[in-house]
Amino acid sequence: MKKHFPLIVKISLIAVYVIFLAGSVVRMTGSGMGCPDWPKCFGYIIPPTSEEQITWQPNSEYKEGMIIVKDEALFVAENDIKTTQEFNIANWKKYTKHDYAKFNKYHTWTEYINRLASVLAGIPFLFLIVISLKFWKENKQITLLSFGAFFLLLLEAWLGKIVVDSNLKPTVITIHMVGGLVIIALLLWLLYIVSDQKKAFYTYNSLFSKLVILSAIFSLIQIALGTQVRQFIDEQVKLHGFENKQYSLMDPNLKFYIHRSFTIAIVLVNLGLLYLNQVKNLGYKLVNWIVALIFLETITGILMYYAEFPLGTQAVHLLSGALLFGLQFYLWLQSRRVNELM
Repeated sequence: MKKHFPLIVKISLIAVYVIFLAGSVVRMTGSGMGCPDWPKCFGYIIPPTSEEQITWQPNSEYKEGMIIVKDEALFVAENDIKTTQEFNIANWKKYTKHDYAKFNKYHTWTEYINRLASVLAGIPFLFLIVISLKFWKENKQITLLSFGAFFLLLLEAWLGKIVVDSNLKPTVITIHMVGGLVIIALLLWLLYIVSDQKKAFYTYNSLFSKLVILSAIFSLIQIALGTQVRQFIDEQVKLHGFENKQYSLMDPNLKFYIHRSFTIAIVLVNLGLLYLNQVKNLGYKLVNWIVALIFLETITGILMYYAEFPLGTQAVHLLSGALLFGLQFYLWLQSRRVNELM
């Protein structure tokens, strides 16, 4: 079992990135409130496929917890009921966590698939913590990191509920995003410990190591700013309609300009890493991939602003940001290991 542990770590890592991809598609399509409740969707384990299923109907049966739309408001069945010809408010409780009372089957199923991806991601994490127990005597760090990643995944699931209940509150979304990045960091730390990569030869450079830390911090700040900008875009979409995305960044707020301008600092820091790696012959191959991802991030950002959000650019932008942070963190682990061996 222990020999398969590195593979389980990699599968868990991929699962987290799949969650990031699914989440970015949810944001890209405006499907964040496709399911008004959590963990069910309109009170269903399998989401509804038509508006009739969540619209109040006479002479119909509803299970406890099912949600309907009535008079542009959401109501929850307090018990198993069968309706009569008239709507009896005594059988229903108004859903007050938010006032989003619309149904779009595409948004609903996009959000549902996002949740399903999160649930399925828990499977490799269960294997991860079980197998990690076998390392307790020889390396407690492996077990502790595994359980830390698992409990953070559970916390992220709970935060997913808070995101829905708060009607996509920007602060909660930012915390949710950063929590996912912390899970990635823990899994990469695990992968580094159990892989042979730590035995590879690199040359230590103090300035390079400091720039790696700075680049990772800058990426975290930029991702956090990006979630705030995305909230502004969501508000513009609600105002002008999803079909009028060209107005999404009309008269943007200050956070957008900070987010855009901060890209210059990120590019300069990482070009500095590339320069030092080449000139000093440090041997860190990850730097090339990091610069390539920054280029992709920049291009997708430009396209979103100047080309009115081409299909898929938002998902690529978010996913490449998460990948970028992961590579920067792993590069820091490599640099840190060289320093420890000196």
